[in-house]
Amino acid sequence: MANYPQITVKAEAEAVAARAEVRSVPAPRENADQPIDTRQADVVSLTERNKPKDYFVTRDGLRFAGSHLIVDMWSATGLDDEALIEQALVDAVEKSGATLLHIHVHKFSGGGGVSGVAVLAESHISVHTWPERGYAAFDIFMCGDAQPAAAIPPLKAAFKPENVIITEHKRGVF
Repeated sequence: MANYPQITVKAEAEAVAARAEVRSVPAPRENADQPIDTRQADVVSLTERNKPKDYFVTRDGLRFAGSHLIVDMWSATGLDDEALIEQALVDAVEKSGATLLHIHVHKFSGGGGVSGVAVLAESHISVHTWPERGYAAFDIFMCGDAQPAAAIPPLKAAFKPENVIITEHKRGVF
């Protein structure tokens, strides 16, 4: 099993700041051949950089904290394979565009299932499996620019379920 480094609070803040900075690169200008008043650009850039980032999501005119997907997989395979589950979580995080902070997977003894969690800067993905029933329960909650639905195809590819039931709850609607 891979050993992922622990990320300190300071490193997490730096990772979030770096992501925000990369996303704030300005679009190409129409009049690119004309000089820019860099003093004004620097002021705007510093102002934007010092402004707290709002990780709430706006979709279909609704503002909320994020999408919480409950994913039930039935007649799935590989549900007692700790390494497969860990890799599937890593792949799901990558495909969703989220930032992995920490991952922990635990296999229960005596032919039991596996529980795991990928802690994200944008929230988490967790899993609990019942291999004897071919059942896996995934919990995917993400805010900001991450795309929780994009985490589902890598999970389906890893566990090959015959049936998948997905429900969505928008968190933080007021």
